[in-house]
Amino acid sequence: MSAVRAGIRVVITRPQAQANPLAARLATLGAAPLVFSAMEIESLPDVPWPTIAERLQRSDFAVFISPNAVLQTVPAVLAQGPWPTNIQVVALGAGSAQTLQSLGIATDVVPSQVFDSERLLALPQLQYLTGRRVTIFRGLGGRELLAQTLEARGAAVEQVACYRRAQPQADSVPLRQALAAGAVDALSVTSSEGLQNLLKLLDGPAADALRQSLILVPHPRIAQTAQALGCGRVRLTAAGDAGLIAALTEIFPAHSL
Repeated sequence: MSAVRAGIRVVITRPQAQANPLAARLATLGAAPLVFSAMEIESLPDVPWPTIAERLQRSDFAVFISPNAVLQTVPAVLAQGPWPTNIQVVALGAGSAQTLQSLGIATDVVPSQVFDSERLLALPQLQYLTGRRVTIFRGLGGRELLAQTLEARGAAVEQVACYRRAQPQADSVPLRQALAAGAVDALSVTSSEGLQNLLKLLDGPAADALRQSLILVPHPRIAQTAQALGCGRVRLTAAGDAGLIAALTEIFPAHSL
């Protein structure tokens, strides 16, 4: 028996590297996923990986803000030599921890349930950092709360921007057609920037249809952005793939018509 109602149309808006595995999993549960990445990930040129890898050997913590930070960083560091053995690996969320594991790197510190800087900063391992060295791997731009707070706690913080987020270049016609036909049961949106990109790209009637659609988000901050942008059916889920699947199972049970 399917875990969700057969054929429900779920739009996945994650970057491609994270969208495809989720789409495959939803398909096995009976859904009909449509992947339209609301954000593209571009590698930054001229990141000095040999120097970063050498300094990482002297760091106490390596912090990964996102799965994309993991995918950009770990292969580049391993190309310079073995992963440091005396470093604590910190993941902001379960997705980053899972991506690290897939690359053979164990995670030492990760929040539970809610994945954001505030929850990470509340963990006991990051309270007393005088004299400790922290390297944060992240995208270009973004919040500064994590680095600023760790510095205030006495850490020497180095931030490494290893990718940039860009508006999608994919063909939007399939998504427009699905929205116009009322063939979208739900959209999974995992970033405020991604939702803003979608509304800019679609505009007009398609954007109006998106605002009327059920939008599933994993964090209150994204929910607030969606509501501010005029989205009227926003539902907060638990984090990660498991949280999204649990919500879909509740909203669209397999036995419903």
